[in-house]
Amino acid sequence: MEHHYVSAVVWTGNRGEGTASYRSYDRSWDVAVPGKPVIHCSNDPLLGGDPGKMNPEDLLLSALSACHMLWYLHFASDAGIVVSGYEDNPVGTGIVEKSGAGRFTAATLHPRITVRPGTDIAAATALHDKIHGVCFIARSVNFPVHYEPEFLFEA
Repeated sequence: MEHHYVSAVVWTGNRGEGTASYRSYDRSWDVAVPGKPVIHCSNDPLLGGDPGKMNPEDLLLSALSACHMLWYLHFASDAGIVVSGYEDNPVGTGIVEKSGAGRFTAATLHPRITVRPGTDIAAATALHDKIHGVCFIARSVNFPVHYEPEFLFEA
């Protein structure tokens, strides 16, 4: 079944001269999806972007983490594992080649998952192994995705 997603990316970095020179414009834009808040973005700070705004690398890594989380919650629910908290601090590793082209070489997810006391942690951990086969984002990237979960028990 094919389905489509829509977005509008609007460059906001014209300082009045457009791209008259390499330094005459900002690397900033807005992402607008109908009915959703606008996300103000900029280039990676390593490339002169605004560190206070999301950049493409932030967005990709966040999408990967969110997709993994949503599938984890689904599989946990199916398995009778009650999750009451989930947060992740993913880390993406990238390289810039001599040509100036960059790419991700790997990502590691670090989910902290809160479960009920008595939860089978081995079973809860094993759920992660199923996710890469179904997560839309993970199946779409061309770099390895690793995970290092930590489990906490509800107080």
